[in-house]
Amino acid sequence: MSSFAPYRSSPRAGRDRFPQLLRAEWTKFRSVRGRLLAMAASVLVTVSLGLLIAGGAHSACVTGKGEGPCPAPLVGPDGTAVKDKYYFVHQPLKGNGSITARVSDMTGQMRLPDAVPGVRTVKEGVVPWAKAGLLVRQSLTQGAPYAAVMITGSHGVRMQHNFTHDVAGGPVQGTRWLRLTRSGDALTGYESGDGKTWTEVSTVELAGLPETVEIGLFATSPGVLWQMAQAFAQATATFDQITLQGANGSWRRDDVGVSLESDGKTPHHPGGVVESGDKLLVTGNGDIGPATVEGGLRADLMLIGGAVGLILVLVVAVTFCTAEHRRGLIGTGLSAEPHPARLLAAKAVVVGAVAFVAGLVTSGVAVPVGLAILRANQNPIQPITSGTALRVIVGYAALTAAAAVLALGLAALVKRRIVAIGLAIALVVVPYLLAITGLVPWLLMITPAAGFAITQSVPTFAHVDVDQSPLGGYYLLPPWAGLAVTCGYAALALGAAIAVHRRRVSRQVPLA
Repeated sequence: MSSFAPYRSSPRAGRDRFPQLLRAEWTKFRSVRGRLLAMAASVLVTVSLGLLIAGGAHSACVTGKGEGPCPAPLVGPDGTAVKDKYYFVHQPLKGNGSITARVSDMTGQMRLPDAVPGVRTVKEGVVPWAKAGLLVRQSLTQGAPYAAVMITGSHGVRMQHNFTHDVAGGPVQGTRWLRLTRSGDALTGYESGDGKTWTEVSTVELAGLPETVEIGLFATSPGVLWQMAQAFAQATATFDQITLQGANGSWRRDDVGVSLESDGKTPHHPGGVVESGDKLLVTGNGDIGPATVEGGLRADLMLIGGAVGLILVLVVAVTFCTAEHRRGLIGTGLSAEPHPARLLAAKAVVVGAVAFVAGLVTSGVAVPVGLAILRANQNPIQPITSGTALRVIVGYAALTAAAAVLALGLAALVKRRIVAIGLAIALVVVPYLLAITGLVPWLLMITPAAGFAITQSVPTFAHVDVDQSPLGGYYLLPPWAGLAVTCGYAALALGAAIAVHRRRVSRQVPLA
């Protein structure tokens, strides 16, 4: 009597079959012309919307010479767009030296939204990042290297330099003694509660600092944040018990960066200084720090139509999974496959790769061409590093691929084409559209739409308050964290689909 052992495929056979599955699934994908046309249409839609935005953008600014193109954004030593506007009471310092002063708690004014249209509403107070303190600058040229130690409206003592760098000192609010010393290229900030016991805040190096620098007292205040815009605010601080070492000239007064009214002569929101005995009351507005909305038009605006283009990608991914079941080809589909994990993985690789290429073409065309059009129309452009540009372009392609795999997983789970398409759009596209309208931005933290954060092209800084709105270029999650959320959802959907189909296959296997 003969006995037969059941056939079991070896691991090597499984590995050998996966490339064949990939080739077979790729053949299935490209054999349906409608899928390729839909992916091409996705690219065309997103690129067209981006270039339409770029072509329609025309920035204009009013100067003393009338209305004309806006100037290019001011950039700091590292190429970041910055704001450099403040009131400065200063003296030249040749060689090493220091300045010490007691800085009293700040007061100020802030403009609030008009309760009555056309009637300005101004109240007393300071914004959280209003600043007043001691400053050493290479020169008065805007964007020049500097170091400063300061008190702030709500963030205690800080040591900042070259616009993008910030170190926290003591959290104490109110009157504080400050000291700033120079030794060669090294500048050190100190703070004290009584002017006797000093604590170092930080030491920074400003490479190439000239022998003569400007040293003195400053005050400035960013505007009040109204969603994506800022309204007027100013800060006033009292300085007394001022001592200088290495400089003994007369005080010079400069309203650095003050803008002019349309007549080209009248300062717009000027700062100033008032002497009262041994006290100097310094008032200023503006900021010394990174620029946000004011930094120019952003690269990610070229991809704002990506949500619309993704709809086509999601539809293709769903139909790629459900086509065999819809046509009644069950014998070649997931239900008949003894190893559904391999088949689903092959489908995911194919649709993910195609979607990645489509996303790469989309962002690779829309971003550089859109920026070129903006520049040709004399629009100010937010500076973008090559690393950030690469992250935006490749990251958008990765987002497209993750969204496609998510849609494939949903289709394998529900097996109903319309339901799967609706779920994919509801999870990826709808939250993004709701968020950019300002309705529910928190959806971009907990839904697959979080991946759109990978397109953020404007850097964020802890010492600058911004409205975290996608329309303003900011997201609640960091770029890579947002993409990780989308990839997590895709992996979860695909894993759940594999588990469900494995269970179905195991139920179909007859017991011996």
